[in-house]
Amino acid sequence: MSFKLDKIVDERFNGAKKFVYSLVSTMYLNKPILAFRQNVADKYTIYNSLFAALPFSGIANVGALLPILLQSCIDGYQTGKNPKEIIEDFFNRQAQVSNEAEQIDRLFKFVQYIERQVVLFDAIEDAAFDSVHQLNGSGSIKALYNEAYFKGKLPLLKEKLRHFKVRVVLTAHPTQFYPGSVLGIIHDLGEAIAKNDFETINLYIQQLGITPFFNKKQPTPLDEAVNLMWYLENILYQSIGNIYNFISNEILEDENHNPFIELGFWPGGDRDGNPFVKAATTLKIAESLRSAIVVCYYRDIRKLKRRLTFSGVDILVNKLESQLYENVFRPEESRRIHQKELLEKLQEIKDLMIANHHSLYINRVNSLINKVKIFGTWFAAIDIRQDSRIHTAVINNIDTTLKQKNKGGILPNDYDSLSQEEKMNCLLKIDQVIDINDTSTEIAKDTVESIFAINSIQQINGEQGCHRYIISNCQSALNMIEVFTLFKLCGWNTQQLSVDIVPLFETIDDLKEAEKIMQWLYQLPIYNKHLQARAQSQTIMLGFSDGTKDGGYLQANWSIYTAKEKLTAISRQHGIKVKFFDGRGGPPSRGGGKTNKFYASLGNNIENEEIQLTIQGQTITSNFGTLKSAQYNLEQLLSAGISNTVFAENRIELSRTHRNLLEELGGISHQVYQSFKKNPQFLPYMQQFSPLNYYNKTNIGSRPGKRGNSDKLVFEDLRAIPFVGSWSQLKQNVPGYFGVGSALQQLKNAGRWEEVKSLFTEVAFFRTLIDNSMMSMLKSFFPLTAHIQDDPVFGPVWNLIKAEYDLTHSLVLELSGNKVLMDNDEPGRASILMRDKIVLPLLTIQQYALHQLKNEQITEDLKINYEKLITRSMFGIINAARNSA
Repeated sequence: MSFKLDKIVDERFNGAKKFVYSLVSTMYLNKPILAFRQNVADKYTIYNSLFAALPFSGIANVGALLPILLQSCIDGYQTGKNPKEIIEDFFNRQAQVSNEAEQIDRLFKFVQYIERQVVLFDAIEDAAFDSVHQLNGSGSIKALYNEAYFKGKLPLLKEKLRHFKVRVVLTAHPTQFYPGSVLGIIHDLGEAIAKNDFETINLYIQQLGITPFFNKKQPTPLDEAVNLMWYLENILYQSIGNIYNFISNEILEDENHNPFIELGFWPGGDRDGNPFVKAATTLKIAESLRSAIVVCYYRDIRKLKRRLTFSGVDILVNKLESQLYENVFRPEESRRIHQKELLEKLQEIKDLMIANHHSLYINRVNSLINKVKIFGTWFAAIDIRQDSRIHTAVINNIDTTLKQKNKGGILPNDYDSLSQEEKMNCLLKIDQVIDINDTSTEIAKDTVESIFAINSIQQINGEQGCHRYIISNCQSALNMIEVFTLFKLCGWNTQQLSVDIVPLFETIDDLKEAEKIMQWLYQLPIYNKHLQARAQSQTIMLGFSDGTKDGGYLQANWSIYTAKEKLTAISRQHGIKVKFFDGRGGPPSRGGGKTNKFYASLGNNIENEEIQLTIQGQTITSNFGTLKSAQYNLEQLLSAGISNTVFAENRIELSRTHRNLLEELGGISHQVYQSFKKNPQFLPYMQQFSPLNYYNKTNIGSRPGKRGNSDKLVFEDLRAIPFVGSWSQLKQNVPGYFGVGSALQQLKNAGRWEEVKSLFTEVAFFRTLIDNSMMSMLKSFFPLTAHIQDDPVFGPVWNLIKAEYDLTHSLVLELSGNKVLMDNDEPGRASILMRDKIVLPLLTIQQYALHQLKNEQITEDLKINYEKLITRSMFGIINAARNSA
C-alpha cells in the first residue's frame, strides 16, 4: 500500500482541516481542563485517525484492528479476564491466525503502531503547552515580580536575585527510550501541529511509520552526550537566555550579576557503575560541549552581522565572526577563545554602538553578552562521579604498585587495621606526586586519568567546565579525605584546589550519618582551608532514588528533609554556605513529580542559596522538550526557590507537633516497607511478573542494569531505575505509596486523624508528598495483574500490595477532601488517563508474553520472540508515562 495519505484519507483529511481550523478560531478558554480537551484530546482523536492508513510490513488493517483490541482489553479487565484470556479471545474472534509464530508477528505490529501513537500524543501535548499552562501565571518570573511590586518587596527580590541560582544537571540515566531521530520528529511534529500545518503533519506521520524506535546496539556515553546536546543547543540555550534577559532588563536593570541558571552534565563524567566511561571519553565530551556553545555564538554573531552594519562596528563583528569560525572548524589550529575575551570583544562592540550609533540594536548585543556570561566556553559543567569503594581500592593499588617498584609506597603496612581517624591522618600526611604508571589496574588507571582530565578541561573550557567530584555511597569522612588525597597525589595544589568535593548521601543510614561526617570535616584544618579557597561553600548531594528503594517513600523524603536541616545548621555554625544538590528522577518515588512545589515547601531551616537537581530521561523530554515548556519549568523552579525567602511570611514553619507527626508517619511507613522488602518473594515476584530481567536488553543506556558481577540478582545490586521502572510496568507503582496508607491508618486508629488533617492543611511539604503519591497511584492499574492473586506462591504478595494501595487510596482522598486522585490538577489527570488508555494493549501484550514464557514446553524460537516482545513493549509503556511512575 502506498504511503500517499493525501489520497487514501482525502475526505477524512479535509474534514479534519475544517474542524481544527474552527478550534483555532475559538476564543482562548481560561479553564485549563477545557483547553486540554480542545487542544490535546480532540486533536489527538483527529490526527490519530490518520494513523489508520499507515501500513506496517504488509498488515494494512492494523490501525483498524487496534481499537478493537483496546476495547477487548477494557471490557476484558472489567469482567475479570486475565491478559492471556484477552489476547487469545481477541485472536479467536477478530484475527484468525494459523500458528503461534504468526500471532506473535501480529502482536509486534500492534506494538509498533502504539509506539507511534505515543509519539503523536507527546507532540500534540507539547504543541498545546501554552494553552494548557498559563505561561505568565503563578510561578512565572513576571508573576513573582508583580507580587513583589505590590507587596513592597522589590528590594528583597533584587537582593535574592543577586545570589540565587538554579543548577539543572542533565544525566544519562536510562529512562528515555526515544532515540535521537525520534526526538527530532517529536519536536518538529509538535511545531507543525501548533501551526496546524496539515501537509507537514502528514509527512511526519509517514516518517514515523518507517523510523526505527529502538537502538540496535547499546549506546556509548558519547552517544548519550550527543543526544542530550540537542536540548542544550536547540532549547536551553535560547530559553535560559530569555529568562536572563528579562530579569536583567526588567528587574535588575542591567546590573552586573550572577547567572541565574547554570547547566550541569553527567554523560562522560558519571563513572559510578559504568565501565564504559573513560577519561578519554570525558575529554572528548568536554570538547564537544565547547564546540557546541561556540557554534551557538557563531550563529548569533552571524545574525547580528546583518543588523550591525555601522562604521567601525562592522569591522569588530567581522573579526569576532572569523575567530569563532576558526574555533569551530579549526579548533586544533586556532587560538582558543575564552569567556573573558569574548565578553571583552562584545563589550567593545557595545561601547562603540552607544558612543557613535544611538545604541541601535543594543538589546540584541546585550542578549548575546548575557548568554556568554551564562554558558562561557563550557556550555554545561561536566560532573565527575565515582563510588567511594573504588577510591579506597585505587589508593590501595597505588600503594601496592609503588611498593612493588621499590618507591616506598604511601601507606603503612598496618593501614588496614587502623581506626578511621588514624587512616585519615595517614592520608593527610602523604606528600607525593604520582604518574599514571604508578597504577596497575584498569580502574585505578582510569580514576587517576580522570583527575588529570579535570585539569585539562579547566585549561581548555575554563574552570566552570569541570569543577565537581561527586562521591557516591559516601559513608564516612574517610571517603572524602580519600578523594582529597587522590587529587594531591595527582599533583593538584590542595591549598588552591579548584574542584568541589561533593559527598552523596542516599540510604537512610547514610543520611543519618551525614551531619557527623560534615562536622568532622569542617573541624579539619586542611579541609577548612580548602573550603576557604572555595568561597566558604560546600555542595552536598542527597539522592532520592536509593533512599526510596532503601527506606520507602515517606521515610526517604522525611529523612532527606531532616538531613538538610541538620546539615544547614552545622554548616552555618562553621560559617559555611551549604548548597544542596538533589539527585531527583522523574517519578515521585525517585524525588520527581511536582518538583517546584517541593522546593516552595522547604522552610527557613534549610539553606536556600541554590536549587540544584538532576533531570533525566523522559523528564528532559517532557519538561524541556520545547522552548515554551523549558522556559515555563525553569521559571517555576526559580520562582519556587526565590519566593521562599521573599515571601517567607506566607509559609508556616514546622512546629514540634508537625515534626513529631512526620517522624511517626515516616517511622511507621518505614517499618511496613521494610517488612515487605524482607518477604522472601519480594524480588522473585518482580522477576516473575515484571520486565525487570529485560532492562539490559533495551539498549537505552550505556550503564549496566545492576551493580556487581554476580549472575544472581540481589536487592543491594539492583539499580533504582529498573527497580522503579519495573513496578511502573506492572502498573503497581509500589515505591510511590507503599507504607503511606498503613502510617495514616495507625494514627487514625489512635484517634489522631484531626492532627494528620491539620498537618496536611498547614504543612506544604507534607501536602506535596501526598499530592505526588496520588500521581503514582493514579498511574496504577491492578486489573492488569489481578490473576496473580490466585497464584499459590505469589498471590499473597499481590494481595498485600493491593491492600496497601486500597488503604492509601482511601485515606489520601479522605485527607485531601478530593473525590478522585489528582482532583486539583485536572489537565494532569486527564493526560495520565489518556496515556494509560493508549498503552493498555501494550501492557496486556507484555503480561501475555511473560505468561507464555512460563511454559516449560516452549521452543527456543518462540522463547526468543516472546522475550523480544517483552523488550519492545517496554518502550511505549515507559515513554507514555513520561516520568516513569
